[in-house]
Formats: sequence, C-alpha cells, structure tokens
Amino acid sequence: MQTNIAIIGAGNMGSALISGLIAQHYPPEKLWVSDPSPEKLASLHEKFGVSITPKNEEALRNAETLIFAVKPQVLETVAKELAATIQNTKPLILSIVAGIREARLQEWLGGNLPIVRSMPNTPALIGCGAAALYANASTSAAQRKRAEAILRCVGLTVWLEDEKQMDAVTALSGSGPAYFFLLLEALQEAGMQLGLPAETARLLSLQTAYGAARLAMESNEPVLKLRQRVTSPGGTTERALQTLEQGGFQNLITQALIAAKQRSEELAENP
Repeated sequence: MQTNIAIIGAGNMGSALISGLIAQHYPPEKLWVSDPSPEKLASLHEKFGVSITPKNEEALRNAETLIFAVKPQVLETVAKELAATIQNTKPLILSIVAGIREARLQEWLGGNLPIVRSMPNTPALIGCGAAALYANASTSAAQRKRAEAILRCVGLTVWLEDEKQMDAVTALSGSGPAYFFLLLEALQEAGMQLGLPAETARLLSLQTAYGAARLAMESNEPVLKLRQRVTSPGGTTERALQTLEQGGFQNLITQALIAAKQRSEELAENP
C-alpha cells in the first residue's frame, strides 16, 4: 500500500521529486506539498493534481514520510516548528537539504526519529539524477527501502554507511554537473577557435558528452579500457591526452574535489 508523503518545499528539488513520483504512477492524492509561495503551489496542483497548502503542519498531518526540501538556512526554523507534531506521528524523515547533518536535524526535531539524508544533484530535474543516501540507526529496513524508492524516481541511488562520506559525494556528484558544464563550455569555445560555427561546436560537444556517458553506463568495461580503445598509438587522441596530462589534468580534478569536500565540511559546521 502506498503511503502518504508530505513534501516541505516546492522548489526545484521538491518539484522534481513530485514529478518523478507521479511519473512512476504514485497517487497524487497521497502527495501533500507545502510552500509559502502560492504561485508554486498552484502550478504543482494544476500540473500534477497533488494536494497543496501553505501550512507545513497541515501537509504533515497524515504523512508516513516527511521530505524536507527547503533551503539550509530555513531548515532549523521549519524543523523546530514541526517538532511536536513529528514526535506524535513519528514519520520517516527524508532530508534532501545540503549540509545539515543527521545529528543536528535530530536535535531540532526532538530526537529518536528515523532519518535518511540524501544528496541528489540537479539532473534529478529531468529524471537523470545521482543520489547518495545515509540512514541512521533508527531507520528500519522497510523505511530505507521506501526512501530509496522515492529517490530512484529521479535517478540512480547508492547507499553510504558513513555519513561523513556525504561531503565527498557533494564534491563528486553534487557539484559534479558544474564540472561537466565547464568542460562543455571549454570544448565549445575551443571548437569555435578552430573554425567551427558556434551551433556546430555546441551540438557536437553535447552529443559527444552524452554518447560517452551513455557508453560508459551501458558498458561492462572500466572507463580506462574505453579511453584506451579511442586512443590509437601516435594518433590525434593520444596527442590531445598527452597535452592534458602535461597540464596536470588529473591532479587538477583531484584538487578541485578536495576543495569542494573541504567547503562542504565547513558548511556543515556553520550552515
């Protein structure tokens, strides 16, 4: 039996989860959404038929799962306002709020609650996200399965056994789309410098990235083997890769992720 889900926050990620759940035929009448924006709520109701309310407590009233999809700086206020009701109903808490650790959310909510943290990334907006999940000790196997099912509606999921790994996930897949967008920008600009029309450079860059990612996803071989297969000895690809390696490409990527991870840790301490 599908249970009632309350989603606090109708921003991009909250809306993406609603879209994914509806696409997987989740009953819209079992989805309650709250947000201070009447426009966002009206749009979601018109598009998906979900129940809407500006009052968080009303959305929570009959929910077995509560999803926090608000900005980090308002989570404390929202959580403390709902703490008494949550302690009475004991729903599964699923937080997709960046940087707020389980212990801090647990404290704001009054303790002894099943909490799952997740870090989805922006491709979740089109159902191609990557999300890592961490569950505390109070979360049952059935609740873990429920949380995973919700996030799988918008993409791939993996489980973490150590919450500290969430900072590495933030650096890799959370921020990761921006790294690929930067690479696409660079490829398009370089293509134009080599004489290609802007639209040609754009389309070739996008399709090459899409094809490479899809090939890697669907292949049983490691990406190292796929790269070697494209790289003929003495050929054009080898020359290009040598140039990247001489410029410290691998080390630069590593340093970028380390910097992002460190910033994630800082934000977790002082959101």
